[in-house]
Parts: sequence; C-alpha cells; structure tokens
Amino acid sequence: MLTQVQAPTNLATPLLEARGLVKQFGDLRANDNVNIAIYPGEVHAILGENGAGKSTLMKMLYGFYQPTAGQIFLNGQPMIINSPQDGRRLGIGMVFQNFTLIPALTVIENVALFLPDLRAVFSQKEIEQRIKEASAKYDLRVDPRATVGELSMGEQQKVEILKIILAGAKVLIFDEPTSVLAPHEVGGLFQVFNKLRADGYAILFITHKMPEVMAVADRITVLRRGRVVETMPVAGATETELVTMLLGSAPPEAARITQFKDTTGQTPLLIFDRITVPDEQTKIGLKEVSFQVFPGEIVGVAGVSGNGQQTLIEAALGLRPHTAGTIHLMGENVANWPVEKKLQAGLGCIPEDPLLMGAIPGMRVYENMILGEQHQYADQGGLSMNWKRVRDKATQFLNSTFISSAPRLEVMVETLSGGNLQRVIIAREVGRQPKLLIAYYVARGLDISNAEAARRLLLKHREQGMGILLISEDLDELFALSDRLLVMHHGHIVGTFRPQETTAHDVGILMTGGTITHA
Repeated sequence: MLTQVQAPTNLATPLLEARGLVKQFGDLRANDNVNIAIYPGEVHAILGENGAGKSTLMKMLYGFYQPTAGQIFLNGQPMIINSPQDGRRLGIGMVFQNFTLIPALTVIENVALFLPDLRAVFSQKEIEQRIKEASAKYDLRVDPRATVGELSMGEQQKVEILKIILAGAKVLIFDEPTSVLAPHEVGGLFQVFNKLRADGYAILFITHKMPEVMAVADRITVLRRGRVVETMPVAGATETELVTMLLGSAPPEAARITQFKDTTGQTPLLIFDRITVPDEQTKIGLKEVSFQVFPGEIVGVAGVSGNGQQTLIEAALGLRPHTAGTIHLMGENVANWPVEKKLQAGLGCIPEDPLLMGAIPGMRVYENMILGEQHQYADQGGLSMNWKRVRDKATQFLNSTFISSAPRLEVMVETLSGGNLQRVIIAREVGRQPKLLIAYYVARGLDISNAEAARRLLLKHREQGMGILLISEDLDELFALSDRLLVMHHGHIVGTFRPQETTAHDVGILMTGGTITHA
C-alpha cells in the first residue's frame, strides 16, 4: 500500500516533488506511481534492492529520463525537465556512481566546463578563488590546480560536488556516494552533508547501507519493485524494520564460514614469493609480498584503499610486471604468460571497477556475459554466433546466482545500475568455474539480499574446491568469509592471521600503519 509523503513539520512547500511518476521501458515498469518530496535543509535517503527503480527515479528527477506519466514540481510549480541541462538550469545537480570528470584536465578546468556563466575567455584565478571559498565553507578541500586523474576517488568526488554547487544547484542527488570511498572517507562525506544541509541544500541520496541511513538521513523512502513502500522520519525507525520493508520479508541469515580448512599437503593454486612491483607515481606498489592460496580456501586481504591491493591483482593477472620475486599459478611459473593464458589455466577475476575492467560499454549485457568465450558460441566456422545459446547461458548464470530478478539482457551494459552491473560480472566470472578466483569488493553496490547471495556463492564454490583471494575493506565480511587474513599497508603485508586468532580492532590498527601491543 502506498503511503502519503510526510513533510517536516517546519516546512510547507517541497523544494522538489514527484507526484505519480511512472517510467516504462517496453514491458518493464521501472517506477510505478512514485510520490516523493524533498525539502530544503534535509537529507533524504532512498532505500531499495537492486532493480527497485532507485536510479531510474533519480534520473527522471535530473532530466536524464522523461516520465511516462506523472509530474515533477519545483518550489510548488509544475516543471517539464527534458534533459540534464534543463535540470541543472533549474538548480538540480547529480553525482553519478561513475564520475563525469575529464581526467586529463585540472580541477579548475573541470569546474569551469560545468559553469552556466562560463565566458569564452575565463579567468582561472577567479574560478580558483570560487573553488577555494566553497571548499573551505563545505569542507571539500582539494587542490584547484591538481590534474583530476591524479586525485584519489574521494578527492574526485569532492570535485564533482564542487562542480554542481558552483553551477548553482540547490537540490543535490547522490547515487551510491559511498561506494567509491574508503571507510575512513565516509565520515568526511557525511560532514559535508551536514554543512550543506545547514545551508539549506536539499540532499537526496541512494544507499544500501543501513548504518549510513541512520547516521545522516532525516527521512527515508523505501522502494520495492518500482513502488514506494513507505516514507518515514529516521527518528524512531529501526534497521530491522527497514530491512523487512526493503525485502518484503525477514532479512537473510548472514553467510559465514563454519569450519576452517586444513591445507596441509595440498599444492597451492597461487604463490607470490617476495614479489616487488615499483610504482613511481604513488611510491607504494608491492614490496617483497609473499603469500599462498590453496584449493578450497578463501584468503582475505584487508587494507585501506590505495595500499597496494590493486597492484597485487594486476601483478597476479600479468598487467603489471614485477622486478623481483616469482609468481606461480597452478604450479607453473607465469613470469612471461599473457593474461589470456592465465585465464585459460583457470584464473577468474571480479575487478575493482566493473565498468572499466570487467565490461565493454556499447555492448549488450548478454554479449558481455560471454567475453573471452565467444568461440564456444560460434557457428559455421566462426562466421556466425548462436545468440540463442548465448542468451540461454546468460540467463542461466544470472538466475542461478542471485535472488531478485536478473538485469535485462538486451540493454547496453553501461546503462545498468552499479549493483546490477556487479551482478553481471559476478555471475559471469563464477559461472565459468575458475580454479582460482580473485574477487575485489564482491559486495560493492549490492543490496542486502544480493550481497548475502554473493557471499554464499563464494562459500559454495569454496566447498567445491575453488581457491578465492578476496580483497575487501569490510572487516565484518572478511572475518565472516576468510580462512586466513592478510593485512596490507603501503605495499607490504604487515600481518597474516587466522580470523579466530585476531580482532577487527587489531587488524584496523595494522591497516593504518600502527603496531599492535598487548599487555
């Protein structure tokens, strides 16, 4: 049953409001009679499973999509938003999961390109001053003259926020804003939200993470299957209540290892022996890193983002050369092996950035599901493709992996939400039954039920003998799923533990460069 939108008691007119919004894509109704109101000086969270219609709703409010039915109001006046340019002109800004910055340009130049009042000849000093003033006011400090491509993901997000604020937006829409941030950066983003809220901005943000909602939101709207289940104030709401609304049932039981593996006498699937990879840009790289992954075990890698985890994966895949040490895969020294040969030997990978490293934009979902295996679906000596078999296999992989309805196979992969794209990559990589799987942030972008489904999937294949190297910043996830834990800091492995032999507190100290001292 749909509920009436509850207005904050001190405000009468929403800054932005949607009444009866419907969005139809062919036979799919992504949003169905959605009512939502956003007020000045509030943080409004949107909760929903992957495919619930959250991103579609945000894109309609921004002008990226046009509603099939319903109306959008700004300051109580009906508006037709035909494009993002219309949305920006009306004071609506959006920070997407995949940033829209130009890496080769400076912060000043990226901000300048977004300004509605940009002159043909503009003053960099003037724009730099505007950036500095907004940075100081909202705690968005970043070097205006830095090249964007050299900034961390957290710093790039600050540039995106500065860009839309300086362009005049008063309604700020964030799509999964914490999915690109390290844990210690999330609190900083919420401080920014608090300062923007105090200055009268209306903030609308999508998240799957209940602690985030409880920490920063004023009100919550829960979507399920394209419809509003409830809109309520955070005060008085409980996580259990919200999860039940989200899923339509009680939350799933958390996936967890119940018995740790004994690998005595087994041959490792992967051996890193004193691997060194220099990195002139970050000065981190890898420094004499040694570890092993055995069949039927999950080795977790804990570390704050940017401490060598990505370099470790690239070294394992052969994308980054090592200057010292040896890497053995399935018992073979793979020093000169191309990536293709490693994949054929039984290596799979769920990458950090699924769109950049795991998919090809401009291709449909079902086409991306067979990347690297096209020859298996070729007919007539490679002159044609059996697309029915491709679709059947893609459907099988997706439906056997996750609980909720699978992403549509016919759409371009870059149009998927972050969670749905992650589901496609996980289903493809696990469905190929690799002997060794490297999984980077496997639950990134996934809602509660699909995140648990992904974790249970890893445990299922661990039981069947797959070796898994799991990189994550979620210590709860690592402690629940890992047979062994490696802790990385500044390119070094600074600790190796069985989860039952340590604590999240001690691991956190090592992740940040500290030393464990016990009385």
